[in-house]
Amino acid sequence: MEQNVFFLPHEGLKLAELAEFLGAELVNSDYADVIVRSVAPISRARAGDVCYILSRRSRDELATCQASAVICDKALADLVPQHIPVILSSNPHAAFAMAGGLFYPAALRPVVFSVESEIAPSAVIDPSAKLEKGVIVEPMAVIGAHAEIGEGTRIGAHSIIGPNVKIGRDCSIAAGASILCALLGNGVIIHNGARIGQDGFGYAPGPRGMIKIVQIGRVIIQDNVEIGANTTIDRGAMDDTVIGEGTKIDNQVQIGHNVQIGRHCAIVAQVGIAGSAKIGNGVQIGGQVGIKGHVTIGDGVQIAAKSGIMTDLAAGGQYGGTPARPLNDYLRDVAQQMSKTKLRGKKPGGEQND
Repeated sequence: MEQNVFFLPHEGLKLAELAEFLGAELVNSDYADVIVRSVAPISRARAGDVCYILSRRSRDELATCQASAVICDKALADLVPQHIPVILSSNPHAAFAMAGGLFYPAALRPVVFSVESEIAPSAVIDPSAKLEKGVIVEPMAVIGAHAEIGEGTRIGAHSIIGPNVKIGRDCSIAAGASILCALLGNGVIIHNGARIGQDGFGYAPGPRGMIKIVQIGRVIIQDNVEIGANTTIDRGAMDDTVIGEGTKIDNQVQIGHNVQIGRHCAIVAQVGIAGSAKIGNGVQIGGQVGIKGHVTIGDGVQIAAKSGIMTDLAAGGQYGGTPARPLNDYLRDVAQQMSKTKLRGKKPGGEQND
């Protein structure tokens, strides 16, 4: 890849300093003063880059790797060529993520636009809104009556902060996002085009068609939550929609009214969660999962991509398929179905059907 003009390399850090920052061990101190500036995949890493490995499948790529260091655990250190310094970590994946954040801090939050002053002249801010010091409001943003925004928060261009919304400190609200009827904690990141706090989908059948049910709840987003681009989170009907501390939500996720999501969950793109579902702490949900309303998902559950959740799921389990069942059962069902399909494709005598 050619030089990336969007995210420039770090000015440089010694390997010994990087290892200390990661809480890891530089195996050979002779390399302590080697300078590294960037992260890269093994396949194209070169001098100045740091990469990482998680399995022995990386053996072939390591043979031609030109990185200035490889992060790995002790069991894989023997795979790394002798001319490449090794940084030992008990969690190489997390260590590599930390290294990336150290080298490219600007890439950890949405892209920002320069403004001549903290408050762009074209921003529209109601006189009753309260902004702490250091708040940046970019061009064409709108902040409604009695909104409150904490120190160090940036409000992106063309974003909308509704009346009475409260946003904590050191948050990033990216361009084009809208936040209504919501309370946000500290360190929250909202990416481009996200929609927070619009009314939920609620109707009652009537003699002349569907009658809209008022949605008068809120959205509560706790500290250090990150919400991806074009994700939508509906406000509660009469209770609140809640996103727990440290939870990370990918792009294009739909979260219905009154949903409660616990702390430190990971929800991948195109997941749909129907109203009043309850999700525990530390839950991991793969892409395109659909979750029925009013179900409860226990702490630590892992759900495979494209699964359909129709009933409650017990804590700590792994589930897959539609309807979802224990992951091993689902994989066994898939294997059996594939085997039957292959058998049906064969003619008598072992020949394949056309």
